[in-house]
Amino acid sequence: MSAPDLPPFDPLALGEEEIAHPYPLYRRYRAAEPVHWSAASGAWYVFAYQPTVEVLASRDFTRGRLSFPPGCDALADLVSTWMVFLDPPRHTRLRSVLAGRFTHAAVRSLRPRVQRVADDLVAALGRRPEIDLVADFATRLPLYVMCDLLGLPAADRAWLHRSALALQQASSTRRGDYAAAERAARELGDYFRRAAREPAEHGLLAPLVRAGCDLDEVAGTGVHLLTAGHETTAHLIGKSMLALLGRPRVLRSRPVCTGDHVDELIRYDGPVQMVSRRARRDVVLGGRRVRADDKVVLVLGAANRDHDRFEQPDELRLDRSPRRHCGFGHGAHRCLGAALAGLEAQVALTALVRGLPAPRVAERPVRYHRDLIFHGPETLPLRTGWPV
Repeated sequence: MSAPDLPPFDPLALGEEEIAHPYPLYRRYRAAEPVHWSAASGAWYVFAYQPTVEVLASRDFTRGRLSFPPGCDALADLVSTWMVFLDPPRHTRLRSVLAGRFTHAAVRSLRPRVQRVADDLVAALGRRPEIDLVADFATRLPLYVMCDLLGLPAADRAWLHRSALALQQASSTRRGDYAAAERAARELGDYFRRAAREPAEHGLLAPLVRAGCDLDEVAGTGVHLLTAGHETTAHLIGKSMLALLGRPRVLRSRPVCTGDHVDELIRYDGPVQMVSRRARRDVVLGGRRVRADDKVVLVLGAANRDHDRFEQPDELRLDRSPRRHCGFGHGAHRCLGAALAGLEAQVALTALVRGLPAPRVAERPVRYHRDLIFHGPETLPLRTGWPV
């Protein structure tokens, strides 16, 4: 398909099959027009690896302004404090306070805590012949781990889980329930402001308080850590397990999942498909002239399947020599929790393939969220291999 034949890319107009499996669509756009202007969305979409990392690393692009419908004041105020939407120097100041808690060495020390959570969740599945991997395991593990790291009571987990899911209805490619997201933003903000007044000594809120961050910054960062590490890691676990289930020979060997395996699983089908920026000034990107203040959407999932960067990119090859993917971003805004998400996925996948006797996808369909930012299954019914 040539560039003139391509319809304007519009993630809101995609069907269920394209949402679940967007890579053939990405491939068509990348081949014909890797930097594509969509009048339907009023944005540039970048489908190739090289211009994607150029934008992620460039000071010519900013996170840009966020906009919400009228009546979403609490949501707008809360999200305006999130590191992922900030530029230096405010981004640098907040990130520097927490960076030491998320280094590879610091995260390695968390393995026993993550392992306990994973083992408890597998044990809680019992010998049920069928489970929903998303509801019964994948969403719980990162939430329980992050609640522990934030120093939040275990009794609050169920409410925090519901509130985090409601807040994520405001994702820009979901036809979301903004009223539910606004209510969740108000309630979560109040909850974390209370927690910040007496933070757990060894939790992640305490260093923010000691660094002199104001109450709204501490609360907003707490909500951000809870939600960012919740849905993305849940989708990473769910989609990675789905990919492994398509390779029964691998599962039969009961492998220990490594960091390299997780990197390849993220490259192959990562949980964050798109991030956006705005141009600070006129620039040329992939041969196209991008004007100051234009919105630029980086399709990370497409960049990670670029033939110019990866050999046979549409194949999952767990023995692939690692090459830097952009599934966790790149540059100053690379995901702060990347090492933690990787560890959680390693531990979770190993626990599942060793704890379930013969897992396979159940006959019921795997249903995906209608979302190409936080991308993953809403439900993932599995037959565990235990007898009925």
